[in-house]
Amino acid sequence: MPPSPEHGSTSALVVEGGAMRGIFAAGVLDAFMAQDYNPFDFTVGVSAGATNLVGYLAGDYGRSYRVITDHACRPDFINWKRFLRGGHLCDVHWLWHQSFNDVRLNFDRYLQQQVPLWVGTTLVRSGEPRYYRIDERNLHDVFTASCSLPVAYRAFPEVEGEPMTDGGMADSIPVKWAYEQGARDITVVLSKPLGFRKKPARFPALMRPLFRQQPALYDVILKRAEDYNRTLDFMTSPPDDCRVNIIAPPPGFPVSRLTTQITKLDQGYRQGISAGNTHLEQTATPVPAAKERIEAHATEPDALAG
Repeated sequence: MPPSPEHGSTSALVVEGGAMRGIFAAGVLDAFMAQDYNPFDFTVGVSAGATNLVGYLAGDYGRSYRVITDHACRPDFINWKRFLRGGHLCDVHWLWHQSFNDVRLNFDRYLQQQVPLWVGTTLVRSGEPRYYRIDERNLHDVFTASCSLPVAYRAFPEVEGEPMTDGGMADSIPVKWAYEQGARDITVVLSKPLGFRKKPARFPALMRPLFRQQPALYDVILKRAEDYNRTLDFMTSPPDDCRVNIIAPPPGFPVSRLTTQITKLDQGYRQGISAGNTHLEQTATPVPAAKERIEAHATEPDALAG
């Protein structure tokens, strides 16, 4: 498990998922990488938040931007016609494996550095969250499972023999989990602007037949908005012994869960770079050369497309 505090506060970085909205976190984490900023004792993410984090810990500047604006925009990933014929709307197995093959991930560097990545998934049989420390044995299974949104991905990937689904179902923003592991200085990267509150599912009775074989998962869906909003309350009013730093998209953030319009994705990435840069200016001493790289990519995301 993550380390307990021994001297001072244990620090954690928590990154929310959100499919294509992950372009914001991609920008934030690229800003962090550009300044070699990684003061965290452990990290935890779900879905797109987890895939962003592994690129960050591997030191692969721009990797998440490339994957989101290329592979995730292809019809191999999001395909409504395939969905209407009974296939996946979002083929996360293809996306993870194809991008892993095509866009270099320096996983050896991840294994050599000292900051662990924990990834959240949801147990289908119970609806409970399950967290895995990523290593060379489990990365493919866990990342596929954590990103597999129910219905949009018509399967439940197994991890260690257990059917799993999207980590955001049981714990969308695992900040409470980070606190329970001993973190007292927590930085959270959200995928929605501050002030957002999740609304209860509309017409829940219509969803019941979709989860006839997974009643515990259906129960999770019914109370997801309540749990999500309770987590937001925890972040904005944390316990007295904990500090939570929130990095969130600005109002009017243009990217939704399934946005594939490159101009909007580029704008969301720039906004992430800007938010990450602002956080760094408030918490760290800028490195001049790194700051120049941040500013360059904040205005020139095309430089990452090659």
